Amino acid sequence: MRICNLAATAFVLVLLLSCKGESESQVASAEVESRFSEPHRPQFHFTPEANWMNDPNGMFHLNGEYHLFYQYYPDSTVWGPMHWGHAVSEDLVRWKHLPVALAPDSLGYIFSGSAVVDHRNSSGFSQDSTPPIVAAFTHHDPVGEQAGTDDFQVQSLAYSVDKGYTWTKYDGNPVLPNDTGIRDFRDPKIIWNPQTEQWIMTLAVYDRVKFYGSPDLKNWQYLSEFGIEGDTRLWECPDLFPMRVSDSRDYKWVLIVSIQQEGPNGGTGTSYFVGDFDGTNFLADPGQQQWLDYGADNYAFVTWDNAPATWGRRLGIGWMSNWQYAQQVPTATWRSAMTVPRVLELQGEAGAYHLIAKPVPSLAGLRGEATPLDSVITQSKIVNGNFDPSMADLDLVVDLQETTASVFGITLSNAQGEQVEIAIDRINGLMRVDRTQSGPKGFSEDFFKRPHDAPLNTSRATLDLRLLFDVASVEIFGNRGALNFTDIYFPSSPYSQMEIWARDGELHLSEGMVYAMNSIWE
Repeated sequence: MRICNLAATAFVLVLLLSCKGESESQVASAEVESRFSEPHRPQFHFTPEANWMNDPNGMFHLNGEYHLFYQYYPDSTVWGPMHWGHAVSEDLVRWKHLPVALAPDSLGYIFSGSAVVDHRNSSGFSQDSTPPIVAAFTHHDPVGEQAGTDDFQVQSLAYSVDKGYTWTKYDGNPVLPNDTGIRDFRDPKIIWNPQTEQWIMTLAVYDRVKFYGSPDLKNWQYLSEFGIEGDTRLWECPDLFPMRVSDSRDYKWVLIVSIQQEGPNGGTGTSYFVGDFDGTNFLADPGQQQWLDYGADNYAFVTWDNAPATWGRRLGIGWMSNWQYAQQVPTATWRSAMTVPRVLELQGEAGAYHLIAKPVPSLAGLRGEATPLDSVITQSKIVNGNFDPSMADLDLVVDLQETTASVFGITLSNAQGEQVEIAIDRINGLMRVDRTQSGPKGFSEDFFKRPHDAPLNTSRATLDLRLLFDVASVEIFGNRGALNFTDIYFPSSPYSQMEIWARDGELHLSEGMVYAMNSIWE
């Protein structure tokens, strides 16, 4: 009898504990679902759990994990004393939030920078066989800035000996004081150059970049500079790296630079130059500045160190916003998202070189049910299927030889009459994204000022388009990634209708599919 009672008691205890665990799990799941389902919260783009985020920083890959750091202010939804937030992913799609990696100290705020895997332990930070991760960042002294000094931005180091999870600031900071007399002296991006066997730091110095070399990441020597004669725009977040030219044995060096004004559609934008680097000088035509993304909302795009991509590819990510309105957008508990990670390739033809960018292949793993599209569209067609129009992956191949429509496109809309329209002008080779009626106005004049245009090659036999809609953004990839375009928007309620339309003729699709997209926060 006693044995039976003990057994019964044990069974009840197990049952209670099981129910308690299940209940706690359900509560935790509900909290996550609530936290990541606020209005305008993207469902397959990285966002902070709460509060302000801007530039991606310090990205590296090690042991199957992609680390993403970012400019972060944990106490408000507007910019403030900068920290490095931290997240990690195994597939560049689903992210795990981690504690703040770097916080302000007596030398100042922690501005943008980079991180490298120091395989050779050239820095001497590791005491065993584990390669240290070394982060270079800008210390920004707000007291010096207020006092009107010119040297309040300096470059410093932090290192990790546990694969990037915890960090120690170097006792010898700063490693690169500012003796230029120029106030804007920031955003160090570091790469190892095997030809000269030294580390190269690319640094934004107001309207140009300066290059520095070091054997050990601690001692830096000035090498050279690169800029556009007469340019007065502020340059930020540079990134220099070599790339093999597609379908070739040749390679070139790419310099990415973000520009704080006069982007292709107003405000900030990310540009690049293609040239050669001899270990000291970056040699390129300053007049051949090109745009990595023609939309208004891809800024501070930088790439991962040590990523497992072939030599002809580079993985990167950008901040999906614009300094014209980033602090005023109508999100309540969190602010800003990253673009989807992208694979860069370099194409060359007749001496001209262009970067192409495509979403990382792992993003297709979020696709759900597929809805096929009609092959011929006359006037307009509402797309019906088992998908949410505000959260979809639209894949099209347009037969331009059969298409007679002068303009065709896609419109998302809701019951309030708000809409975002993507139009392709086949005759003039132009794409236009119109978000001027995308949602309630008032938070920014710049946001709704005008539609956004981009050149698009429509002289080919076909035009392929991939459009990623994610609650409050669209990313467009055209002609196999030759065109990149990113815009955000803020409807008062989610877009519930997708329409494909054609004007002055017919739209013919060789292929057309809409995929439902699953959330990464489930």
